[in-house]
Amino acid sequence: MNKLLLGLILGGVLGAIDGYGAKFSAPEVAPQLMGIIIGSTFKGLLVGALVGWYALKVHSVAKGLLVGLAVSAFLAFLVAAMPNPDGGHYWLEIILPGSIVGLIVGYATQKFGRQPSRMKA
Repeated sequence: MNKLLLGLILGGVLGAIDGYGAKFSAPEVAPQLMGIIIGSTFKGLLVGALVGWYALKVHSVAKGLLVGLAVSAFLAFLVAAMPNPDGGHYWLEIILPGSIVGLIVGYATQKFGRQPSRMKA
């Protein structure tokens, strides 16, 4: 599968799973669960697109892991910086699983993704 497509699919699926995990790590957010899942899916798609694009350009598992971690941790940090309804923050509950998503996507795109085939005119 194309590295970019693999990144998008895996990022979207893992993002949705990450969002659904909020039900278990912070049960008090249950009323906002659908919005959290949609937001996490979008974040996962964005991470997947960026990491998949990077994997097309650079062929290194270590660098793919680093980019996946950096991009996803940064986006998760931006989400975690938004205060929850009671004024607090869910730093660990958002940044840790978000970073793991980036590591998985970074690894998978480098290890299992394929370069797109070139069409001859």
